[in-house]
Amino acid sequence: MAFNRKKTINSNPPSKNTLKIKGIIFCILCIIAGVLITKVYYDNRYNNSNKNLQNVTTEDSVIKKADTSQVESENNRKLEQKYKEAEESFSNKQYVDTIAKADEIIREDNTFYKAYNIKGIALCYNNNYEEGMNNIDKSLNLNPDFGYARFNKALAYELYGKYEEALNWYDKALEVENYIWSYYGKASIYGRRGDVSNTVKFLKIAVDMSPDIKEIAREEEDFNPVKDSQEFQDLVK
Repeated sequence: MAFNRKKTINSNPPSKNTLKIKGIIFCILCIIAGVLITKVYYDNRYNNSNKNLQNVTTEDSVIKKADTSQVESENNRKLEQKYKEAEESFSNKQYVDTIAKADEIIREDNTFYKAYNIKGIALCYNNNYEEGMNNIDKSLNLNPDFGYARFNKALAYELYGKYEEALNWYDKALEVENYIWSYYGKASIYGRRGDVSNTVKFLKIAVDMSPDIKEIAREEEDFNPVKDSQEFQDLVK
């Protein structure tokens, strides 16, 4: 018996129901594909919009920060200029004017520690020790390491004859700033006391920093008790 090796072919065509079902499935797949494509499209647009918005927001933030920084810088420049004017008034012994200029700065910025300091020492020279010291202390509260305020506190103590406190604060000033006048201040206190050794010790440091100090020291009344000593004469000659 011979085997027929050919496959049997179904000659019956697909039914109408089968074609209808396939058509429905195809339509559903097309709809799903369309929805997915639309979703991807709008998702991309949304993400791009968000990125653009974030970029704009970031740029706006950078611009605002730059503008704020520029305004602050300009304000600080103006305050520093007013402070220099107050310093100049103080150098010219115009203490009332110094105080007025410092008050103007403080009204604009009550954290400007330099203004309290210059106002404080001007008040002390203008015979208002208590208020002067209060202002110097305000400066130090805002900036404890401000060397000029430490120096002025020592100077104020010295002006009012509180020499031990003055020596202590001259040392505190020297902790943060190697200031020539702190050494000179210590020398002048020891000069009043007639302490030749310490007078010469600290005055020599000031002279080594600036030889011009010799001329000032020769005219300084604080050194009268030690001026006739050989050590002092040798130092300032």
